[in-house]
Amino acid sequence: MISIIIPAHNEFNNLQRLFKVACFLEHEKLLEIIVAVSPGNTDTIENLDCSQKVKLVHCKNKGRAAQMNEASKIALGNIFVFLHADVVPPSGFIDDILNSLDNGYDAGFFSYKFDKDTWYLRVNASFTAKDGLFTGGGDQCLFIKKEAFNQLGKFNEEQVLMEDFEFFRRMKKENVPYTIVKNDLIVSARKYESNSYLRVNLSNFLLVVLFKFGYPGNKLKSLHNKLIRTPYNG
Repeated sequence: MISIIIPAHNEFNNLQRLFKVACFLEHEKLLEIIVAVSPGNTDTIENLDCSQKVKLVHCKNKGRAAQMNEASKIALGNIFVFLHADVVPPSGFIDDILNSLDNGYDAGFFSYKFDKDTWYLRVNASFTAKDGLFTGGGDQCLFIKKEAFNQLGKFNEEQVLMEDFEFFRRMKKENVPYTIVKNDLIVSARKYESNSYLRVNLSNFLLVVLFKFGYPGNKLKSLHNKLIRTPYNG
């Protein structure tokens, strides 16, 4: 059975959109959706109009890693799916996950496309369908067996930015078998709408390279907030 975990900080509108269009809510293998709400959340998230499968958990600590870890402790499923609030899964989402795990993988990710159709965003999205430098980002929606997630030690809560890449690095080090499902999620282009395409791409490249060379998470977050006009607030 599957538990979907969504870290959220002032994501009411995105969550409301997600739950209105989600085609997977009534899947028999979906046990629950846990929205892990940041302690600094200030919107009216309690007013969400959503399925009975959706549970709101008000977390003690802020940050995606901390929020996802806290939700994972109470999750009842034996498969965890970590979904961002501004990402909409495709048709066949749950079945794709189950089929991947049935085929011998312990974890996986999805390819994606943006909700704004431009040639340059299509170029960016094309890289998510193959294994490479940017594989493992949170927008690709990690799914993983609960046992494997716990054995890897969960997310590193000191990694306040790029916790997804840090976790994926440990997955690769421990040879956890994973796949990339080529069934596109729909990812928000809001970061590109607030910044130029070049600015976002150069910033992302710099942050990934610095992460690979061991730059501390708090410094990565500080640099991100200087480079990108919409500050990271997870």
